[in-house]
Amino acid sequence: MAATKRFTLDEVAKHNREGDLWTVINNDVYDLTKLHTFHPGGEGVLLHHTVAGKDSSSLFFSLHRSEILLKYARLKIGSLDTTSPAPYLLPVDGELSPVPHSEPTWLDTKYHSPFFKESHYALQKEMRRFFDTEVKAEARSHELTHERPTKRLVELMGSPKWNIHAMRMGPGKHLHGLTLPGGVKGEDFDYFHELVVVQELARLGAPGYMAGLQAGMVIGLPPVLNFGTEEMKRKILPEILAGRKFISLAISEAFAGSDVAGMRTEAKLTEDGKHFIVTGTKKWITNGNFSDYFMTGVRTSENELTMMLIPRTDEVDTKIIKTSYSHAAGTAYVTFDGVKVPVENVLGGVGNGLKVILSNFNHERWVINCRIARFSRLIFEETFKWAHLREVQGKKLIDNAVVRQKFARIIAKVDAGQAWLEQVTYQMCTMTYAEQSKLLAGPQAFLKTFLSISGGEISDDCVQIFGGRGITQGGMGQLIQTYSKAYKFDSLLGGSEEVLADLGVRQAMKNFPNAVL
Repeated sequence: MAATKRFTLDEVAKHNREGDLWTVINNDVYDLTKLHTFHPGGEGVLLHHTVAGKDSSSLFFSLHRSEILLKYARLKIGSLDTTSPAPYLLPVDGELSPVPHSEPTWLDTKYHSPFFKESHYALQKEMRRFFDTEVKAEARSHELTHERPTKRLVELMGSPKWNIHAMRMGPGKHLHGLTLPGGVKGEDFDYFHELVVVQELARLGAPGYMAGLQAGMVIGLPPVLNFGTEEMKRKILPEILAGRKFISLAISEAFAGSDVAGMRTEAKLTEDGKHFIVTGTKKWITNGNFSDYFMTGVRTSENELTMMLIPRTDEVDTKIIKTSYSHAAGTAYVTFDGVKVPVENVLGGVGNGLKVILSNFNHERWVINCRIARFSRLIFEETFKWAHLREVQGKKLIDNAVVRQKFARIIAKVDAGQAWLEQVTYQMCTMTYAEQSKLLAGPQAFLKTFLSISGGEISDDCVQIFGGRGITQGGMGQLIQTYSKAYKFDSLLGGSEEVLADLGVRQAMKNFPNAVL
């Protein structure tokens, strides 16, 4: 490899005019002579006395994300001949962030955790590297273009080398016999390992794209794992976990959201008793626009709810629903127009649909909690870095007491939310499934309510600190703007804040003793 050519500042200063324009950014020298043809500010900006022939590091990083340096790496012609370190520390794919509070405390080597073991650290390292190098660029691009995740990437995540789709289903027999990233044995995989996978995925900063990346599987496949026949498992588990097929959970309707019992989609048994004929509609179905299977709640009689697996056929029609986050999620309106479904596709028995539906709510809400906690921390990190870069009236934003007060509240919320999440996760690791269902419904509901409310407040504070950039697609505030239009999803998905807050109190009331003052 050829040695990097080195230039003095005096040499760079000679290249400061039209047709011959160099600048220094973070101790590297760039030839910007031809950049004016596609730079949004045109040649005039580049010829300014703070750029042409000068060290423009401070100006550059106040206007651009560091990824721009990678995009235009071809313009780099050498480095500055100096022994001084680069003035700005750039993020490195696969590495932990050095910014205070930008990583959960358990990842900070100065602190200790009672929950995380060597296998969790090993898995985290592999997941950070994978998502940073293989997924991040596509995720942030597709979040804006609304393209679904590419087939190549979805199948790579499901490959035997990574088994990421399988890990997102949580601990279970489906992982036994596998050696997972970081050398983790499938039999040893616990909820803290799953937390690592979910939170590293959330760092992508692309909620719509993340939903398109098999989120339907996370909530639609558990009924197959827990209630499906062995034949059903043999047929669909391998293809979905490998990323070759998609599945959605189809519960919500225009008539029924949190009120699951209000659903109207009907399934009528044929005269020979071998099939159900399903007619009705579902709405806001994640991944529905490109799913191959629909885990569907239906009404088999006036007082009977049943869950059944419905493959995509000519009688299943899907249309994209444009929501406030990226259409990469494939959120859809689904119509079942006389679909013929074998009775063997019923899960948990006819009339036991509510039991099947409720069985996965705790895990679904926990996954949402993992995601909110990490996304809130991500936008804090982005904003904290911005406050140290941005200068207003001669001083940095962080030097203003009102800005520091906002950060004080944000840090308290992200650290408290993560600590509560880890405590609940520990209970999940030590309780039986029956104990989780009985004891954790309330705490999970309260935690989700706290995190979603906090996430909205953190989003608002980050937008205020970023200003106009916080409401602009792309650019410096890209992740802030993305979250600001998506955080309300988390206040609704898996049960709205109001419904879950009430659920938590009602769970407490069930255990209230006959006490007196």
